[in-house]
Amino acid sequence: MGIAIDRKSIEATHAVIKPYVRATPVVEVSGADFGLSPFPLTLKLELLQHSGSFKARGAFANLLGRKIPQAGVVAASGGNHGAAVAYAAMRLGIPAKIFVPTVSSAAKVDRIRGYGADLVVGGDRYADALAASEAWARQSGALPVHAFDQIETLLGQGTIGIELATQAPTLDTVLVAVGGGGLIGGIAAWYAGTVRVVGVEPEGAPTLTEALKAGRPVDAKTDSIAADSLAPRRAGDLMFPIAQAYVDRVVLVSDAAIRQAQQILWASTRVVAEPGGAAPLAALLSGGYIPAPEERVGVLISGANTTAVEFEAPKGQAG
Repeated sequence: MGIAIDRKSIEATHAVIKPYVRATPVVEVSGADFGLSPFPLTLKLELLQHSGSFKARGAFANLLGRKIPQAGVVAASGGNHGAAVAYAAMRLGIPAKIFVPTVSSAAKVDRIRGYGADLVVGGDRYADALAASEAWARQSGALPVHAFDQIETLLGQGTIGIELATQAPTLDTVLVAVGGGGLIGGIAAWYAGTVRVVGVEPEGAPTLTEALKAGRPVDAKTDSIAADSLAPRRAGDLMFPIAQAYVDRVVLVSDAAIRQAQQILWASTRVVAEPGGAAPLAALLSGGYIPAPEERVGVLISGANTTAVEFEAPKGQAG
């Protein structure tokens, strides 16, 4: 019988990875800070995690919870997962080979190289990197560490729920970006319906939206400024039943709204978020999600592996 993706298993995973990951802070702000009505808003700053994104949690859950062969580990990534696996491997003294597509940002590629992993850049999208990593795993015997469709990955990402439930126990809703679904799957499994969990996807990469329509994960388009973190082509099989049970809805946001969210986060709070990390705030700014009166909303800012040009305010806008 396999490991269940539930609160008990997430708590056990948290006990294992806690010495290796940061308990990232929250900051309480008002919707008025972003030009919205003055409702209470909690930002969970997971961008301050090791390797610059939440992905370090799932990486350590895999490397500490599974038997590692002599050949080490291999991962495919749009960038953040690769950086996280490279970081965890560096900390634990494990060989790592990372495959990323050409769409990966320079900031993410530089992080992976900086952590000492063997990096291969090739193919246009995440699916290309995944195929290459699978071929390498067969050839070398290295352990594949999946970015989202792996039990340990989901359990690791779910540890954010443990922290957030303690830091902001009165939340009614949490907005979470969706790529393959490891993040939202883990968080939704932790809350298990006790808090409204809302997914946010780019209009150009509606992986979970299309999966929910079809009743199963299906291929979706992968065209967005957040393609290096939120466009894996299809949602994960493991997270899909969790999403069906516990994700309240999925909101689609435009690339323009994501860019605006990056700029406003910087202008108002001096928080630097990559496009995927800013997507949940974009749902509020664009009206894709409108809180009810007195609703307490949490926004997960999940990553910051970006470059300055991506979040600079347009000329004439206060920064």
